[in-house]
Amino acid sequence: MSAWTPASLDALRRALAVHEPAIAVEAVDAIDSTNTELMRRARAGDVRPVLLVAERQTAGRGRLGRDWQSAQAVADPAASLTFSLALPLAPQDWSGLSLAVGVSVAESLDPDGAAGVQLKWPNDLWVADRKLAGILIETASSPGAAARQVVIGIGVNVGAREGDAMRTPPAWLRQWQPDATPQQTMETLAPPLLAEVLRFAAQGFGPVLPRFAARDALRGREVVLSDGQSGLCEGVGPGGELQVRTPAGVQAIGSAEVSVRPRGMPVR
Repeated sequence: MSAWTPASLDALRRALAVHEPAIAVEAVDAIDSTNTELMRRARAGDVRPVLLVAERQTAGRGRLGRDWQSAQAVADPAASLTFSLALPLAPQDWSGLSLAVGVSVAESLDPDGAAGVQLKWPNDLWVADRKLAGILIETASSPGAAARQVVIGIGVNVGAREGDAMRTPPAWLRQWQPDATPQQTMETLAPPLLAEVLRFAAQGFGPVLPRFAARDALRGREVVLSDGQSGLCEGVGPGGELQVRTPAGVQAIGSAEVSVRPRGMPVR
């Protein structure tokens, strides 16, 4: 049975409705992937705003088709939070959306920066080079619709994780918030996240850039790209592109092009 009660779901819906009155909130015990489910709905023409949270994903996905291992991979069934937010969105420029999402989540989980939550371009949250959370953003269009349906999937390690099968060693929220639960974590981060996405639609990435820079995990570090290039990361540009100084000059890297790791860490 889901740990989410009707009362807790309604409280979350009311908090989100301050920003999007039509939003629905749903919780399931298990699903293949919250992103996959909301993309299925979007492609079938259902573009209503919704937040879908799952206690367990059996086929969670990350960027570039990678798996996201959720609570079924760990002993504690409350060790991870996995959810997706879907809503119609029509920003003038989509560039930098994943970075804006990451900024919102980082600020909610670590408001004063004391825990050292940083943003690893383009879609991960790190603590001391360990992965705390990941983001997957997908979009779908519907015939006749002026806006695309954006689906923002987020997975957060709440409790302790074994890292043997993970590309990057894990961090988890209870390392500095020992009483954290998935429900409390969701209630903390979901309303600011929705507000941030709506602000992004109206204003783009530009206003978020200084906040991203304050938590940039790669700036000033030597990085290796998955295409074999390497260089010094000089932060991100106004469109959210990664700036890497290579022997050939500064390269502007788009999030769809390559994976990036600091020198000394594997690029996969």
